[in-house]
Amino acid sequence: MPTLNADTTPAGDIRIQTYRGPRDNLRPLFELAEDSAAELDSYIDAGRVLVAMSGPDVIGHVQLTSTGDPRQAEIKNMAVREDRQGQGLGRRLIQTAVDLVAAEVITTLLVATAAADIGNLRFYQRQGFPMRSIERDAFTSGTGYRPGLRIDGIDLQDRIWLDRAVIRLSPAPNEPVRGRLGGDPRGRHDLPTSFPTTC
Repeated sequence: MPTLNADTTPAGDIRIQTYRGPRDNLRPLFELAEDSAAELDSYIDAGRVLVAMSGPDVIGHVQLTSTGDPRQAEIKNMAVREDRQGQGLGRRLIQTAVDLVAAEVITTLLVATAAADIGNLRFYQRQGFPMRSIERDAFTSGTGYRPGLRIDGIDLQDRIWLDRAVIRLSPAPNEPVRGRLGGDPRGRHDLPTSFPTTC
């Protein structure tokens, strides 16, 4: 399994790297993307986490978990600090996650978000994730979501699943593996330890 050292592409002072510290240190960031403390407790320590760093500060993250199918991975939680949103960091985190899983046997990357969250739906579709399915009544008090939650004036109720093909390109002898998201001609990046991305 490849390891991620750091994104070495100059883009201000931002670098993306694997997070190896206690996940509780990232909890406020995880809470930006998860409204249920019980749900967050159930998965915060799962999988791998990549973080966007600005100097010593973590300003964004993406968590990748397994799904039970060795050909799939799920973006379980992703957030960028509110004061750093709109600067392309979410896109860079997605691209770096794709690069990481492209070096493995992963062929599909999944993500789920609230049907009420129009901003997230727009973001993921712009990253090449078409809608896959609707999970009705996913956000209930039984799963730790308080009644009456609304996003963009819409009741928090259903979950939308989106997915994206991950294509592994075969390397020439003595060349690094290169991966890309299916259909994204700009998504080609060196692997396994250097993850250049563009903003």
